Amino acid sequence: MRKPASEALGYPALLDQLGRGEPVAMMAQGGGCIAQASIATFNDGSTVFVKTSQDAPGMFECEAVGLAALAQADAIRIPRVLAVGDDALVLEAIQSAPRSPGFFRLFGEQFASLHAYRGPLFGFQSDNFIGSTLQVNVPVGGGDSWPDFFFERRLVFQVELAAQNEFGYELQQLLESGAPRIMDLLAESDEPPSLLHGDLWSGNYMADEQGRPCLIDPAVYFGHREADLAMTLLFGGFEPDFYAAYDEALPLAPGHEERLKLYQLYHLLNHLNLFGTGYYEQCRQILQRYA
Repeated sequence: MRKPASEALGYPALLDQLGRGEPVAMMAQGGGCIAQASIATFNDGSTVFVKTSQDAPGMFECEAVGLAALAQADAIRIPRVLAVGDDALVLEAIQSAPRSPGFFRLFGEQFASLHAYRGPLFGFQSDNFIGSTLQVNVPVGGGDSWPDFFFERRLVFQVELAAQNEFGYELQQLLESGAPRIMDLLAESDEPPSLLHGDLWSGNYMADEQGRPCLIDPAVYFGHREADLAMTLLFGGFEPDFYAAYDEALPLAPGHEERLKLYQLYHLLNHLNLFGTGYYEQCRQILQRYA
């Protein structure tokens, strides 16, 4: 039996849906640890960005839904989804350029505009992924309690996963002891649900052809915007202009510094579950603050 052209030439069959013919080149791109990334070039000179993986069922569909949600807010550039399947995702190819003057000030303003896009409840229409870890987005109760959602769907889920991954039960015990203080802290800032990128660090944004901000690789849900900003600060932070512009456009509530470590804990727990014991002590120390 004759092999399909896509298999014979080594490109995902999803590209055939674009109606551009067979790609004339597939150039690998660096940076991905979960999926393989490539730029596909067609005979007419057009290009698309392609992510492929045989080991990530449902992940690309979730990413496509998240990108569409971010695009709906019309606050910041998001790559257009061209096609999606079980083993591949095809996006518009955005050529990275040097950051324009005032890049981080614009980024902060646009990120505030994204967070001004509100939802009816805390959670999302479907579960998705944070890295390769399942991110559960089912609302808790009526969906109107941020403390309940963050505690149950983010912290409890991750510490239970850590126990399953044989990191012991100390984190669960500390979380249980600290639950009253954690819930009180989360309740101190009462805001409606904001659309969150969900996993914003330096590897998940880029400068587009005009040197303007563009968001990639989301873990979208509706939540408290402090959680998004806390992740930006976890690995060194962005330029000060980003935070200054954000605060001018959409100031944070008093006491947000007290909640910062709590929101970062979710991502540190996820890194523990993804990458191992190097993150255990940070998680333990943060939980001990509340126990």
